[in-house]
Order: sequence, then C-alpha cells, then structure tokens
Amino acid sequence: MIITMNATANGAEISRIIKHLKAKNYTPRTSVNGCIRVAALGKGEAIDWDMLRRTDGVAKIEPPEQPYILASWQMKPERSIVKVRHVEIGGAAAVVMAGPCSVESREQVLSTARAVKKSGAVILRGGAYKPRTSPYEFQGLGVDGLKLLREAGDATGLPVITEVLSEDDVEIVAEYADMFQIGARNMQNFSLLRKIGKMRTPVLLKRGAAATVKEWLCAAEYILAGGNESVVLCERGIKTFDNSLRNTLDLAAVALVKELSHLPVIVDPSHACGKRSLISVLSKAALAVGADGVIVEVHPTPEKALSDAAQQLDFNEFGAMMRDLRIAPNGTPVRL
Repeated sequence: MIITMNATANGAEISRIIKHLKAKNYTPRTSVNGCIRVAALGKGEAIDWDMLRRTDGVAKIEPPEQPYILASWQMKPERSIVKVRHVEIGGAAAVVMAGPCSVESREQVLSTARAVKKSGAVILRGGAYKPRTSPYEFQGLGVDGLKLLREAGDATGLPVITEVLSEDDVEIVAEYADMFQIGARNMQNFSLLRKIGKMRTPVLLKRGAAATVKEWLCAAEYILAGGNESVVLCERGIKTFDNSLRNTLDLAAVALVKELSHLPVIVDPSHACGKRSLISVLSKAALAVGADGVIVEVHPTPEKALSDAAQQLDFNEFGAMMRDLRIAPNGTPVRL
C-alpha cells in the first residue's frame, strides 16, 4: 500500500506510521516530493488499513497501481535526477556517455577519454569485465582495466561507468567506478540486483534483449527496494524476427517508460544496431522521443578493437555525431 501523509504531517506522525509498518514486518520506503509518501513493501502481517487511515497525519491510503511501486509516478510524481559526481542525468540537458567497448591499454583509453571530452561527452564508459558470447573471445582486463579507466577519468575530470558482472565484483568495481552498469544479460540477475541495491553508487540498468517493459521496470524495483534510489534505465535494443541489424531499437519503449516511471532513460544506439553508420541518426532519434541521453562506443581505431569493432565510432565520427546532435564541445549538452 502507499500512504500519503498530510502536508502538515509532523516528524512524530510520520515516524509512528513507519514504526507501525516495521512492527507488522513491512519494509517502509519514503518519498518526499511536495508531500510525503510511505510505501509498505513486502508481505507483512495483516494491518487494519481503515484504522491507519484515521491516524493523525494520514491523508489517504491506496493500493499500488503497478508492481514496480517505487519506480512509478504514483510513488514519486516528480522526475528523478540521478547525480554521477557533477553530472545530472534526467535534468534539462541531455547527457552523452562515450568510450571504448573494452579497456585495452593505457594509451587507448586515455586518448579516447580526451577525445570524447573534447567533443562534449560528460561521462567516460569502458568495459573492464566483458560478458562475451564465446568463452574464447576477449574477456576484458579485469582489475587492471578498472585502474586504467579510473586513471583516464581522473586525467580528464570525467566520471566513469563500467559494467559489473558478478556479486563478487561489486565492491572492487565500486572502488574505481562512479556508476555501475548492469548489462542486458544480467537484467534479471536478482542476486546481483539486490547487492547493487545495498550500494549507494548510481547504476545504469540495461533492458534485457527479450525483456518486456514491465520486466525491465520490475528489475529496477529490486535496486530501488534495496535503498539505492540512483537508477537510470537504458534501452539497448531487443531481439526480434528481423536480423538485418544486431538488435531492434525500441524507441517506443523509451517514450512509454517516460509515461510509466519517474526514472531517467537513456539509449545505447551502438548495441541497438551494431552498425556505426547508424549511430548518429539513432542518437538523434533517441533524444527526439525524450531520452535523457545516449551511451556510445568510441575507439581510436575501431577496426583494431578487441570487441564490437563494427559498432564503435572513431574520434572524427564521434565529433561529427556530437555536432549533428548540436551538443556543445564545452560539455553542456542540450536537448533537441
């Protein structure tokens, strides 16, 4: 249930509600936006809701409209802004994250960080742990890759985002990264989501290749329910009957999620199409339907990349894309 408090409710009245929910084995989560809402999460003991409605400070009590309670507008009727150090995702400006698919060497990631920052990117992406379809493909540099990514971020002043694959790696990744990425393959790795929910590091949650919008939002709910409120969603293409491209970019889902949830949403056109010639136009389309930003793969020499060579832009291509998006080189992206 969702309990909306009166605008005049005081701290003692709110604490009394929370204490009552805990006594009945519910997990209370609070949202403060204009008025205070308290969600009673979980399967607790029976509660006399009519009695609770008459409690001082309570304006109304209503059942949740969606299974993703904390991610819904009902719980938080204002858009969330997720802060990754000095960068705001979900605010007035569209955010561009860019960098190599895989961290391969110091020179590669440093030169890429400098190039993407010069063109207006505000977050550096790079993979240290790589989930590959074949066990014989490049799996990433692991902790060494994290260190190189952190070095590049510090050298350029860019926050860094990287993928975490396992519960065992959460703490070590948190030491080096400013934002976790949960990849499409792990969208419903519920143990990992619960672990991430206990952290306070912002997280980018990619949609699974065969996941519905409801499943995607419910996955985000696992993280929110754990107490981590800094969640950004990422549409990165889904599997369909059409094999013309790597995946099918579902821009309708981006617009739909903006209707269903207060969480920021960005788009990954690199993985969505797997074809570098389409990345710029798909980025423009993503911003046109209301995405809060894009995450793009960039490499000094894409043809020599150890992973995803076909979908990485070189520095000139990335610069051209940013100019096409009308994103300023001073790092202040604007919405279309």
